[in-house]
Amino acid sequence: MSFLAKLLQGFSFIPAIVQGIESLFGGRAGTDKKQAALSFISSALSMTEAVANRDIVDDSKFHEGLSKIIDGVVECMNASVWSKATASK
Repeated sequence: MSFLAKLLQGFSFIPAIVQGIESLFGGRAGTDKKQAALSFISSALSMTEAVANRDIVDDSKFHEGLSKIIDGVVECMNASVWSKATASK
């Protein structure tokens, strides 16, 4: 599978990963939860392998981009019915 296909497939799991991290680390700070999500997503995308294969040529910018995607997913989820459903539990 090409790196782009793997990347796009990985992006489709980000909302589920964010929700799972929230369930596991709900009482922790947002930065802790974001780091956990970044770590999990980085592993899922095999970033180390992608860097070694030169699919990712600037690791820090790629990591920064993932961070922004996670922020966007969290913002969307917090503005949705999902946020209200988990708050009422």
